[in-house]
Amino acid sequence: MIRDVTPDDAKRIAEIYNYYVEKTIVTFEYDPVSEQDIKERIRKASGKGFPFFVYEQDGRALGYACLGNWRERAAYDITLETSIYLDHNATGRGIGSILYRELIDRARLINIHSLIGVISLPNPESQKLHRKFNFAPVGNFKESGIKFGKLIDVEFWQLIL
Repeated sequence: MIRDVTPDDAKRIAEIYNYYVEKTIVTFEYDPVSEQDIKERIRKASGKGFPFFVYEQDGRALGYACLGNWRERAAYDITLETSIYLDHNATGRGIGSILYRELIDRARLINIHSLIGVISLPNPESQKLHRKFNFAPVGNFKESGIKFGKLIDVEFWQLIL
């Protein structure tokens, strides 16, 4: 079941996200986020009218998706960046596809022109997911981040709606 996020989801979202912060190169954050950090992110997204929702099964959130500013200047308001994170034990079940389809549909409802997916490499699962939804790779920024002492390339994928 997909439902809009509430501040009560912040603790669970932080749990899901912090796995990626602490164990992967998927996000470039170094420090785990708090429940309060997530509540603030929910508040900001809601204030801008950006979709932010969870996939829930048996009363437990197994993943979440949201849209955020790609860039801060007003001219970029027609383009948003996508974010989808799953409980690391819930991957491979099609939940990412369900969330991405919903995210794209909701972007259309708010008249967004294009979506940007940002992938730190290597991440073949994310590349496959973006291909599935007809995103096209539009750029690769070499060695643009560092995590766990390793230089990481970042790939940008775009979907024109």
